[in-house]
Amino acid sequence: MATSFLASHSTFHGNWASSIHGEDHWALARSSRVRVVSPRPVRAQPVMKNVNEGKGLFAPAVVVMRNLIGKKRFNQIRGKAIAVHSLVITEFCKSIGADGKQRQRLIRLAKKNGEMLGFLA
Repeated sequence: MATSFLASHSTFHGNWASSIHGEDHWALARSSRVRVVSPRPVRAQPVMKNVNEGKGLFAPAVVVMRNLIGKKRFNQIRGKAIAVHSLVITEFCKSIGADGKQRQRLIRLAKKNGEMLGFLA
């Protein structure tokens, strides 16, 4: 009895909208549930490249120092130097009464100058 029902059953009944709710709907729903699972999500590494890399008066000295002491240690020292320089700029801004926006502009200007001189090579 079940086979006669399945044999006479059609996937299209009436109009286009109603055919989506029949067997086609479930076939479509099952096929859209397929997920590809990778063992580890792949993240793109951010690219923070210096446009003036290798250029500037101090770039050769910076590159030699980085090669001598190693990239990791070099980046630690450079990070500390940048932090100290930012503190100097902050103290300068306090002494002349500059607001936070002016302080941020001075820090951005210091970064731009450091890039052009080759300190960030």
